[in-house]
Amino acid sequence: MGVGKSTVGRLLAERLGVGYRDTDDDIVTAEDRTIAEIFVDDGEPAFRAIEKRAVRTALAEHAGVLALGGGAILDADTRGLLAGHRVVYLSMDVEEAVRRTGLNVARPLLAVNPRKQWRELMEARRHLYEEVATAVVATDGRTPEDVTEAALDALELKQA
Repeated sequence: MGVGKSTVGRLLAERLGVGYRDTDDDIVTAEDRTIAEIFVDDGEPAFRAIEKRAVRTALAEHAGVLALGGGAILDADTRGLLAGHRVVYLSMDVEEAVRRTGLNVARPLLAVNPRKQWRELMEARRHLYEEVATAVVATDGRTPEDVTEAALDALELKQA
């Protein structure tokens, strides 16, 4: 959350000359409501089922840069689908998250005690991000352009 996946994803797509797609946007469009509304109205398990379908569909239909929501990797089937794809895990620490988002925006999983919940989410998810990642790129203190360059370098996609 707040790591810059949308911004960096768009920059990567532009640099690579491919399309960009975000499964969170796909979900909002298909459901005609925000992610926060889905969480509140239907609960996290219902959202995760919708997200799983959205990721599966996007991976089948889209050959460019695809941004996934932070919880998409919680599903073992989704992690399996990501195998064989180039996956960049954009990492950051809690202080950077606070600086970027204030941890007070509409984040359903961070509603109470955002710093503590952010840390707990990352402790629970970090190993899953690393499991699916082809490359890990730290975003702390870097501009989106710097992160994009680092991702291209890490994936060995930089054009000479």
